[in-house]
Amino acid sequence: MPLRGLYLITPDETDTRRLLARTAPLLTAGVALLQYRNKTADAALRQTQATALLALCRQHGVPLLINDDVALAAAIGADGAHVGEQDVALTRARQLLGPHAILGASCYDDLDRAARAAAAGASYLAFGAFHPSPTKPNTRRARPALLHEAARFGLPRVAIGGITPDNAGPIVVAGADMIAVISGVFDAPDPVAAVHDYLACFAGATRDKTQP
Repeated sequence: MPLRGLYLITPDETDTRRLLARTAPLLTAGVALLQYRNKTADAALRQTQATALLALCRQHGVPLLINDDVALAAAIGADGAHVGEQDVALTRARQLLGPHAILGASCYDDLDRAARAAAAGASYLAFGAFHPSPTKPNTRRARPALLHEAARFGLPRVAIGGITPDNAGPIVVAGADMIAVISGVFDAPDPVAAVHDYLACFAGATRDKTQP
């Protein structure tokens, strides 16, 4: 499937039933990928939540990726994983999850890291933060031109970090194939409407003609 559109990432939620109830309507609203991310949960809760989310994603035909935990992704049969600079190497992740897994790599503001990730078998390259982010307030900042420059790698480009429907347009025009969000949807007054607002940014954007 083409990787384009809204890439939804779960919040730190300790109540599994509430997490599923909050996520289910968003999967039917047009989310392209779901990433399970919970930095506060222990290993047992992470396995419980990831397994439950995988079943939910299967019902709705949305691929599930696991943040930072390739072993968990392999254990539950998730569709892939997302790794940062402190996590398992992409080559090892590919070995564990197989040739068809969706593997994402955090590249921050670093084209050299993106080049290495592309060579190691990444499925997409994630850049950001593009704006101040409530999830990672001290993270490195990226500029939209970076997305244009990353077209050379021939992989889908994900933009993350403080992106709202109001500021997403220039980022999509610059080359973002996907916008990744947590609070922009889960903390919105109407999360389903927020999904639609993000998707409208893709429908209404005219991309640079030099983009692949």
